Amino acid sequence: MTRTIVESKTKTAVIGFDEPFCVIGERINPTGRKILNVELEAGDFSRVEADAIAQVAAGATVLDINSGAVFSNKMAEDPRYADNNFVEPTLMRQLVEVVQNVVDIPLCIDSSVPGALENGLAAAEGRPLLNSVTGEEERLELVLPLVKKYNVPVVAISNDDTGISEDPEVRFAVAKKIVERAADFGIPAHDIVVDPLVMPIGAMATAGQQVFTLVRRLREELGVNTTCGASNISFGLPNRHGINNAFLPMAMGAGMTSAIMNPVALPVNAAKIAEKKAEVAAAGIILPEDIDDETFVTLFGMGSTKPRAGKEMEAIRAANFLTNNDDGGAAWIEFNRQAPKAGQEGRGRAGRTGGRRRRA
Repeated sequence: MTRTIVESKTKTAVIGFDEPFCVIGERINPTGRKILNVELEAGDFSRVEADAIAQVAAGATVLDINSGAVFSNKMAEDPRYADNNFVEPTLMRQLVEVVQNVVDIPLCIDSSVPGALENGLAAAEGRPLLNSVTGEEERLELVLPLVKKYNVPVVAISNDDTGISEDPEVRFAVAKKIVERAADFGIPAHDIVVDPLVMPIGAMATAGQQVFTLVRRLREELGVNTTCGASNISFGLPNRHGINNAFLPMAMGAGMTSAIMNPVALPVNAAKIAEKKAEVAAAGIILPEDIDDETFVTLFGMGSTKPRAGKEMEAIRAANFLTNNDDGGAAWIEFNRQAPKAGQEGRGRAGRTGGRRRRA
């Protein structure tokens, strides 16, 4: 069976057909995150540290680190900051070092800038995953030598000089080309993790079916592991979690072995809590004066005031159990174990001390 090995200093993650689904946490990425961009520009990595810790706690087995920041203020002062080739190599090294200081988990080095990829590989402990190579000749010639030099696995994205094709046959052909070119560099198929590219289901009704068919072919014909940007499937639609929760187990059933995704359900913010409390009061519902925010949001099904594992993680863990990749359901049981309330530690069912009582 194909097994792709990714390592940190002391931890190993295995992506494989007969392994639990590998969740690659995507949160450490400044793209589209204005606040994170501003913080990184100021040299503040506290949010990066918090995101790393929260994703690992939620069940991520690998962390993707993307250095694609835009430093608008520095750009106005120094035109060099308008060039990602100037910004990303230094930032990537900093991000890798910061993350490795707070968690010990394999990393995925993610950039379109070759200098950032090499800096990330040089700074990463263990054997990271490289993200990514595409089918363009120029990209193949830049990235595959790095993959060989550092002896790391790589994500292969199924697009080339012609762009992203809506034809799954073309996307398969691009993946096959990358696997064959990698072999020319002495890179084995088990170190290629193909992203067949998930199209939004709202724009293409057959997007889900295409991916499932492609994943089966990639597994059976090329013998490679697969990944995807999981949330792409629900882009632009309401209740995205509902679609993602269905998509991920179906993709796993087709043979997909990993996904780049957000494993964390973000905490409910103070503004939403205040808004809900106003609604409750307007409805004439009287709550205890000393009710805390966590109890309140739990009572009204709003989520949590703290980061926690998202619904997608629940679907993935259930699918692991159903595909016999969770021995005896131990991970599923642990995932659903409720933490005891304050003062209830060490108590059994219904808060009784000592668990079930025997009949006399």
